[in-house]
This record gives sequence, C-alpha cells and structure tokens, in this order.
Amino acid sequence: MSQLQTSPAAATRHTDTATPRSGRRFSTRDMVLAGMFAAVLAVISQISLPMPTGVPITIQVFGVALVGVVLGWRLGTFATIVYILIGAAGLPVFANFHGGFASLVGLTGGYIWAWPIMVLLCGINPPIGNKHAAFALRIALSLLGLAFVEVIGGLQWAALSAEMSIGAIFTYSMVAFVPKDILITVLAVVIGLPMRRLVNH
Repeated sequence: MSQLQTSPAAATRHTDTATPRSGRRFSTRDMVLAGMFAAVLAVISQISLPMPTGVPITIQVFGVALVGVVLGWRLGTFATIVYILIGAAGLPVFANFHGGFASLVGLTGGYIWAWPIMVLLCGINPPIGNKHAAFALRIALSLLGLAFVEVIGGLQWAALSAEMSIGAIFTYSMVAFVPKDILITVLAVVIGLPMRRLVNH
C-alpha cells in the first residue's frame, strides 16, 4: 500500500513540471535574455542602406524573427516591446541611430509598431508531432507576421507621404523589401531553432 502513495516532495515536483512556462512570471534569467535580445535588435537595426524615399533598406525583420523563434512568443514579445520603449525614450537604437517618439510616428514607424505582432507569430511553437509539418507551419506563421509588418508599415508610410501613393509604395516594397525580407525571415527561423534549443537547455 505504501508503494502507491506519493510523497509531498514528489507531488510538488510534479506540479512544478506540469505548470506551463507561459503562466510564470519572468525569471531573472528571462529578463537577462530579453535585455540581450533587445540589444541584438539595436545592433541589427544599424545595418541599413539609406534610400531617397526616406525608408531605408534594412535587415531588421531578421532580428525580429530571430527574437521570436529563440525566445518564444511571450518573452520575445516582451524583449521587442522593451526595445521599442527604449527607442521611443530617445536612445538611438532605431535604424541609422535614430531614436525618440518621432521615429514611431514618422514614415518608418508603422514597421516598428508591427514588430510585436511578427515576434508573437514567429514565437509560436506548433503542437504538432511531425517535425516537418511543425517546421512548415512555423515558416508560414513567420511569413504571416512579415505580411503584417509590410502592410502596416506601408499604410503608415502612405498616410504620411506627400510624394508616393499607396499603390506606388506597395509596388516599391514588392521590389525593394519583400523578396529580401522573405529570405531573411526564413533564414532567421532556420538559424533560430537550434539557438532556441540551446537557450532552453
């Protein structure tokens, strides 16, 4: 009979294991990781090519997707919001060392507003047993997040631009941004998955 009883310590261990990670507060380790990846976003944002349109060509969505894949939707979204708040406060962490709230309400602000949506979608871990199907779904979700970035960014750009129509902006984006962004988003997923396993080890 005694073999069927569960000790309080064992019950506690079982409860701790069964508690979903998303239900916990952020640990000190989580906060450190969030800060590190916010810094990664700040560094990647400086790799940009200024353009006459006022919207530079960057690889920022690579960093955004990477943050989501490695940290997961919850911590990744938190890290991205921290980065955005730091930039809004005035630190020059946005592209071409820009900072301040004006960056969020300027031509490129729509892209930044949409990053938490992309991070959230990139960070979803599909509960599918087949690893190939799970990988394909993760790619699809990440590209859906990219679509939100391109659309929201393009709409704010069009709303503030006095020189380019919304049609011209989206045509330009399909040539200058979208093919490159699709490639680097997929690359971020491929690189980020092994990093995620290391971080969660």
